[in-house]
Amino acid sequence: MTQAFELALPARLSFGAGRAADLPTVVAGHGRRVLVVTGGTPGRVEDVLAPVRAGMAAVAVVPVAGEPTVEDARAATRAGRGIDADVVLAVGGGSPIDLAKAAAMLLANGGDPMDYLEVVGRGQPITRDPLPLVAAPTTAGTGAEVTANAVLGVPEHGVKVSLRHPRMVPRHAVVDPALTLDCPPAVTAASGMDALTQCLEPYVSNRANPVTDGWARTGLLAAGRSLRVAHRDGADLAARTDMALCSTLGGLALANAKLGAVHGFAGVLGGLSGASHGAVCAALLTPVCRANLARADADLRGRFDAVARWLTGDAGALAEDGVAWLDRLVDDLGIPPLAAHGLTARQAEEVVAMAARASSMQGNPVPLTTEELTDVYLAALEGR
Repeated sequence: MTQAFELALPARLSFGAGRAADLPTVVAGHGRRVLVVTGGTPGRVEDVLAPVRAGMAAVAVVPVAGEPTVEDARAATRAGRGIDADVVLAVGGGSPIDLAKAAAMLLANGGDPMDYLEVVGRGQPITRDPLPLVAAPTTAGTGAEVTANAVLGVPEHGVKVSLRHPRMVPRHAVVDPALTLDCPPAVTAASGMDALTQCLEPYVSNRANPVTDGWARTGLLAAGRSLRVAHRDGADLAARTDMALCSTLGGLALANAKLGAVHGFAGVLGGLSGASHGAVCAALLTPVCRANLARADADLRGRFDAVARWLTGDAGALAEDGVAWLDRLVDDLGIPPLAAHGLTARQAEEVVAMAARASSMQGNPVPLTTEELTDVYLAALEGR
């Protein structure tokens, strides 16, 4: 019998090449004083921003060069208050979108990011709707344009932690695959593996439901046929469209069916090493799959068999074939093991203890023991 479930969705999603041209009208429909959050080089998206800026009464632009921190959230909120912002626009990858979500929430609710953060913060409830947020991704990876959380680094604690609430889902997601055409191969590889993982983990999650299953299946099929192509030829719009679809569907799936041990580790390891989220997920994916398969019942094995068929395109593929395909994919994309980011075996006890407490671990299809989690970490460290 199907378990009861709820869905958190953006109020509106626009998808397709050329949809970025809608942004001036979309943003103006929500306000006239806009806080814009972009990547570290705002000039890269000036063609997108210029038409938006022309119709606004006030504009503040906040760039974020890397994954955002608590201090970045404070600075973006100050910038928004400085123009009395009534709408927020994010044009960039997952980092700018996460920072924009945090700022939109803080501008409406007041206070400091640490008041609301999970785990290391005070975890206060978010009681007011954030400012309207329009999100236009320029990478295909996190699916942040359709999720309800914003990940912030907390350097003093050495972790990345979420601000999270259904109210934080962007008001309008504008997904234009053409905005991803100039992503370099390394970014395409890491973000693409993140998108793939965010379809795979919700599909095998203990919180999966019929709606998220459909999103995950479509996203995995798209990644299976197009991630290598997009990495090899960034100008291939069909492959970029597939990966944008995978990313958005992965975001919808994870927002409504939880993730698993890959992401349970990823927040911890990203905080300790500074490595990109997608590269960490890629290094962990096959060790986690192997650990879960070792404990799988018939139903879970059937789900991994389905994943294998969708990724490989082989109607007879089994779970182990899918894991082998993922191993080859990580090699083909040139993504290194965790040791390349300065992580070591000596950190295993600390890493495992922190990962076991992560909220994403709650969605893992089987409860992994400390010993099993340690084996996963050591395998990802060495790339095996």
